[in-house]
Amino acid sequence: MGFNQNMILDRVKPLDAILATAERKSLHRSLSGIQLMLFGIGCIIGTGIFVLTAAGAQKAGPGLMLAFIIAGAVCIVAALCYSEVASMIPVAGSAYTYSYASMGEFMAWTVGWALILEYAVAASAVSVGWSGYFSGTILQEFFGISLPAWLAAGPLALGGAPGGFINLPALVIALLVTALLVVGTSESAKVNAVLVAIKISALLAFIGLTLTSSEFDMANFNPFLPAGLDGGFGSGIGAVGAAATIFFAYVGFDAVSTAAEETKNPQKNVPFGLIGSLLVCTVFYILVVAGAVGTIGGQPIMGPNGIPFPAGSEELARQCALPAYSGMLVCSDEALAHVLRQIGFGTIGNMLGIAAFLALPSVILVLIFAQTRIFFVMSRDGLLPERLSTVHPKWKTPHIVTIMTGLVVAVGAAFFPVGLLADYANAGTLYAFFMVAVTVMVLRKKDPTRHRPFKMAGVWIIAPLTMAGCLWLYLSLPYQAILVLPIWAAIGLVIYFAYGRSRSHLGRGIVEVVDDIGGEETMVPIHPPADGKSG
Repeated sequence: MGFNQNMILDRVKPLDAILATAERKSLHRSLSGIQLMLFGIGCIIGTGIFVLTAAGAQKAGPGLMLAFIIAGAVCIVAALCYSEVASMIPVAGSAYTYSYASMGEFMAWTVGWALILEYAVAASAVSVGWSGYFSGTILQEFFGISLPAWLAAGPLALGGAPGGFINLPALVIALLVTALLVVGTSESAKVNAVLVAIKISALLAFIGLTLTSSEFDMANFNPFLPAGLDGGFGSGIGAVGAAATIFFAYVGFDAVSTAAEETKNPQKNVPFGLIGSLLVCTVFYILVVAGAVGTIGGQPIMGPNGIPFPAGSEELARQCALPAYSGMLVCSDEALAHVLRQIGFGTIGNMLGIAAFLALPSVILVLIFAQTRIFFVMSRDGLLPERLSTVHPKWKTPHIVTIMTGLVVAVGAAFFPVGLLADYANAGTLYAFFMVAVTVMVLRKKDPTRHRPFKMAGVWIIAPLTMAGCLWLYLSLPYQAILVLPIWAAIGLVIYFAYGRSRSHLGRGIVEVVDDIGGEETMVPIHPPADGKSG
């Protein structure tokens, strides 16, 4: 039997069936451009800047400021692509659902599988970041307790940190958040608003205190690019390598694009809200890095070959254990609080540590929630075992998949360093964003007359720019992170062809669109494949 691409790209979920579900929601259009921008700032600012500043500085030194500009620029073009598709297809499933409606089941599977990697590993990274603030601020500063080294950090990279065995606080917070999600406790809008206010107030205080400090010295910015602009394929160093890592600091803007259906005048307000929030966050991030580097310096610790030791490596951990380096920005697990303590603002530094301690668990919750929903939607499509989408009779949550996800997140948090986890998560994110850009162009060709509440100008320039930007950052990740995506994809393909393809509802002639757990459901019979088989 001959092989042709139609055997793989033969199943496209009807967009009308997906939109039939979305139509029933008929959300009120009430958000202005300013409201959308503020919502975006709240979604974006968080983990990356609190947690990854040290890892980014080790890769790029003061050039981390440029890295935030590079990552922000890629996010802006990706955000415009996201907005057009999200305003057209405002249902659960994110890039997975968009791909299903444009390029078919096989490509949708690869996107959904990448999103599972993104959300789960990102939740592990945030758990590790929270652990740094818990150990450094809560235990050390307030109670004078130092966790033994073997309980405070996992084995770094692949070599094993000096004394590190397991990151117990990271493991515990991941399991606690999972337990909350299983019983159905979700953060309310009011709680989220308070946490956003705490995060932004903490960063404003940090910027004000560092930029006006007598310790601020422009000499700390020289050399500005100690590792160069781009360390090359798989190096993970230089400003571009740092941009590939701190891209993590921008993830969350896709939540803004999904609010497009609730926005007044989306053609005007969606780009205003998205680009505005990304620009504001980029300025925030640059000022934070400027304050940190200007006061205590941000040069990386160089290896004997004049190249920075890899962030999260055994070699760097050994250097940071030496008294000469222990106070450096690149050696801190709670970078921003550490900077304030170093320049004499210990109390405010501790308050910033408390802000991160309080705010980061909500980020873990959102990430695990998002990952379980991707699993849920794929399971309801028949591509994963339908038992995974079982909803608990009492708590009304997908408890099986939530527990599975939580255990994976906890194990990742317990044994891997934050920088490496962020790089792994970014590999999945960049692939998903790449595919959204492809989706925009495919839908423009296949369905040009479809109503688009937000229609992007210059699509044939912006979408290819998004693809190029995502590919550039992906190839600038450390080689381990570059390899993670194809290895993860290979595992996914085995599962798809061994299980999902033969059990797919669409392949069996059924379209089922579920917009949320316990939400609207549309069942549409369609013609089965001509050969009578499911594929």
